Amino acid sequence: MPIKITYFVHGTSVDNEKEISSGWSDVELSELGVRQSVELKEQTKDMKFDVVFCSDLKRAYDSAKLAWEGVYEIIPDARLRECNYGDLNGVSSDVVEPMQEDEAISKPFPNGESYEDVKTHIADFLNFLKQNYDGKHIAIVAHKAPQLSLDVLLKDKTWKQALAEDWRKTKSWRPGWEYELK
Repeated sequence: MPIKITYFVHGTSVDNEKEISSGWSDVELSELGVRQSVELKEQTKDMKFDVVFCSDLKRAYDSAKLAWEGVYEIIPDARLRECNYGDLNGVSSDVVEPMQEDEAISKPFPNGESYEDVKTHIADFLNFLKQNYDGKHIAIVAHKAPQLSLDVLLKDKTWKQALAEDWRKTKSWRPGWEYELK
């Protein structure tokens, strides 16, 4: 049976507000991010999940806990981390984002990883889901690169398409994106 995945991005972080690309930097949610995460509980009250997985980075784990602690089992998983920007973790988004859309798709950031590397982690996570959560509804709370990897892996988009159609560019956030794993 297919696995239904509802994907949520973590609440706004202090780095997001400063237009910094955190990568593997373990930053806090901002006050806005805390409010967004608390509000997510109400926005998803009509949804039912079997389990919530999240990145093990603080901003995603805290978002999941604020939304659903005590309601669902929350399981942190390092495979759901943001791309490791290496030497550029915590650097201005003006520097990092142009690289995301060009060379860093297949070439790792200096002392970091590429988007293809993130896709490999996500493919491994999806295989884990297939083996253990057949027919279930899974919530995931994570970051940009894992979400774009799902677009590539499950919606047959190219990296260029996934990046061009990213909701962050159109400011079209919503409380959850749906994917199906067959």
